[in-house]
Amino acid sequence: MEQALLAALGHHSPETKDNTDTGTATQADNVTAAVPIDRARRQLFTALMGEEEFPESRLTELARSARWPLPETVRAVALASPSEVPQLAAALGNALVSPVESELCLLIPDPEDDREALENVLRGRTAAVGHTVPLSDAGSTVRWARRLLELTPPPGAPGGAGMNGNIGNNPDGKVLFVDDHLSMLLLLQDESLACALSSRWLGPLAELTPRQSERLEVTLLAWLESGGAPEAAKTLQVHPQTVRYRLRQIEKLFGSALRDPRTRFELEMTLRGRRLLGQIRRQRTRAGRRARTATQGVRPLGVAREARVNGL
Repeated sequence: MEQALLAALGHHSPETKDNTDTGTATQADNVTAAVPIDRARRQLFTALMGEEEFPESRLTELARSARWPLPETVRAVALASPSEVPQLAAALGNALVSPVESELCLLIPDPEDDREALENVLRGRTAAVGHTVPLSDAGSTVRWARRLLELTPPPGAPGGAGMNGNIGNNPDGKVLFVDDHLSMLLLLQDESLACALSSRWLGPLAELTPRQSERLEVTLLAWLESGGAPEAAKTLQVHPQTVRYRLRQIEKLFGSALRDPRTRFELEMTLRGRRLLGQIRRQRTRAGRRARTATQGVRPLGVAREARVNGL
């Protein structure tokens, strides 16, 4: 038993090192037998996440035990809920499967650039597909696929945050691709930094009422995105003169800084991030309300009485 464990961990006895090719093949068979394939695949998945240092020889041993030849590139798929996992893994080209916290994730080896085929395999599921990366960066594609899934509304929920306003409604499950939301993910990789950016660039709006500030923010963003008052008016569905009036107010607040390209870039990035954060917070609020509604009928009697006393 001890020798089997040592072999599974990549340790070799002196006698084994001197074996012939036949002996080496026998050793590989023993490693495969010592580590069940399911466990070897989970261990290999964990090793590829890059959270710990794994020597190449160890990865090779795990890959052999998992019967998963190490590919040059991988692409992650994060699923909101497990469903027919073995069939799905096979359909995705012998994908490596492992739970990562609350999500089930798959690593597709050497993925083809065929979005339509991938969408067909994942149809009816809520899933996020990561970007293709070298095997050594597998943790990155898993991380961003999970982050995109986190921002995806569950089936039947209103749309979540997206680069152009919404990821979209999700009635029967939706497949999203990290490649389509790179800017959004970049802006939202650290919410505290997005808030700091708002404080840095939107200071001139601080003295306004929330309603006034919101009106000028959406007008400024529409103008920055479209490049002119008539185009911004179409986006906002207001008269061009209304946009021009608001732009004069904005110019008084921001001064000549609006003529600086770097400032305009920073402002657009800030306002986009602020819009996305607002959408995410509304989505989380709705999800929290749905969760509270779902659990109201199963509260213990004492908790229910306490809730009534507190006016809930």
